Amino acid sequence: MGKFKVPHTLTLLFSMMVLAMIATWIVPQGSFEMQTLESGRQAVVPGTFTLAEDKNYMTPWQLLTAIPRAFASAQDVIFFVMILGGVLSIARATGTVDALIGRMLERFGDKPQILIFMVVFCFAMASSFIGTAGEYIPFVLILVALCKAMRLDAMTAVGMTIAGYGIGYGISAVNPFTVLIAQQIAEIPPMSGNWLRFAIFLPFVLIGFHHVWSYAKKVLADPANSMVADLPCPLGDSKAVDYPKLALKHKLILASFVATIGLVAYGIKAHGWYLYELSACFIAWGLLTIVISRLEADIAAKKFIDGAMELTTTAILIGVARGISLVMEDGQILHSLVHGMSLPLSYVGAEVAVVGMLIIQTLLNFFIPSGSGQAFVTMPLMVPLADLLEIPRQVAVLAYQFGDGFSNMIIPTNAILMGIIGIAGVPYGHWVRFCLPLMAKLMLAASLVLVLAVFFGYGNDVQPTLTQNSTTAVN
Repeated sequence: MGKFKVPHTLTLLFSMMVLAMIATWIVPQGSFEMQTLESGRQAVVPGTFTLAEDKNYMTPWQLLTAIPRAFASAQDVIFFVMILGGVLSIARATGTVDALIGRMLERFGDKPQILIFMVVFCFAMASSFIGTAGEYIPFVLILVALCKAMRLDAMTAVGMTIAGYGIGYGISAVNPFTVLIAQQIAEIPPMSGNWLRFAIFLPFVLIGFHHVWSYAKKVLADPANSMVADLPCPLGDSKAVDYPKLALKHKLILASFVATIGLVAYGIKAHGWYLYELSACFIAWGLLTIVISRLEADIAAKKFIDGAMELTTTAILIGVARGISLVMEDGQILHSLVHGMSLPLSYVGAEVAVVGMLIIQTLLNFFIPSGSGQAFVTMPLMVPLADLLEIPRQVAVLAYQFGDGFSNMIIPTNAILMGIIGIAGVPYGHWVRFCLPLMAKLMLAASLVLVLAVFFGYGNDVQPTLTQNSTTAVN
């Protein structure tokens, strides 16, 4: 038999869209009743699932029209990535990135393990506290260039970025987009139970660090061990080792970059900013970079366009990835899948059921890649189910966190993931080979934590007093 060849990422994603369309012909169509919460968001009403009276078969024509609609739906991420590519291209033209890499090599050139740990730890911390995700995209090419200079590869750069991002979301202490929303729906005090999340933060970060560093050591020992050895580096094949000194203009540009990140973090936390505002911040930083470096306007314009063009492939992948979940929504099978997955849990014990919750949340993240969106769809179902099985609601929230956060690292419907690996030039199939063992380790550790949490009654101190209505089984 010939060696199996992983298809191009675009081929893989479009094939998933076709499978989603076929699933709309097979899976019973149905929906839950929805209610509007005080926040204005929609949540399902448990026990209200009904099958659709008339089955609507999705046609290939509707599949094709879903593609441009998906691009429109994901336009904020697509344009953010392209704008960021253009701005970073301007920064590279000033020599700031090369000067920064030179300084980093002076400090960590012979200690790559320190760099990897710092990136995983810091990214996990940021995701845990303020829910950062797309904000890591600006760092990808910098980390790729740094890894290349340290005789590592693009996979190492992507690994430390996404490991930090996914683990931070999975064990988040106060992420406003996941934990606080899920606790609100579960009717338990916001930010309650943080002591456990803080306690497991470092152990889970070390799992991610160990996985990335173990791979990096193999690449350092022999470059042929690289999973992307057969692919071109997104930064080209230049072997230049003469990095410019970190001059005053470079320091000012870097300082303005840090200030921009700080402004972004403040805007997200205080004013609910997202990608439109983030894009505006980076455009402003790009203009400031031009002024500080005294770069000619025409040269800056050309560099911006070149940088945006380099990410056209990434933009296309993001749009098609959004199309998978859009087809599920159009075909009215999203709620059917949630309902069907939740039913078996009512027949098993608490310790088994809580692991089942983790698995279900992980699978559903493929169809509902939005963390907050998944909370509003699944938590109204998992909370009464947890009450029925005598699982503390705090544990149900923890299962949701683990399932949503860790699976962000591998599901192709996650636009942020596809953006990161696209910028780094890592095909999705190659990334899956790298990430699957890490996912297995994290899921095993998460299952252990959940079982112990049920056994020791984690969350019983904030468990609401239940009424007859609150223990009604999920329909």
